Amino acid sequence: MDENDADAILEATEELVSAVLERNRLAPDDLVSCIFTCTEDLDAEFPAVAARRIGLNQVPLLCAREIPVPGALPRVIRMMLHCYPAEDVVPQHVYLRDAVALRKDLQGAQ
Repeated sequence: MDENDADAILEATEELVSAVLERNRLAPDDLVSCIFTCTEDLDAEFPAVAARRIGLNQVPLLCAREIPVPGALPRVIRMMLHCYPAEDVVPQHVYLRDAVALRKDLQGAQ
């Protein structure tokens, strides 16, 4: 994400949530709760607003701040999802855009 803008945060969060749900074959009814974190340079909007906009209306959502570690990747939204996937689903972790650099060991799985 290039800037701290409400529309950019909503767009990036929708992209992340949609990718996680699609790759893990999840529907809103499969979700227990979701925690979003943002780096301290993203404060123009709550990521949970985007999740509500795409239909996660019955899922408890929480937004929090990442620890501001010097040198850490800026403008990052993270998501930890608690869910009940189908038995045959192997969890697929999703790293988009510049966040791919956070887990280079998972790039082949993306």
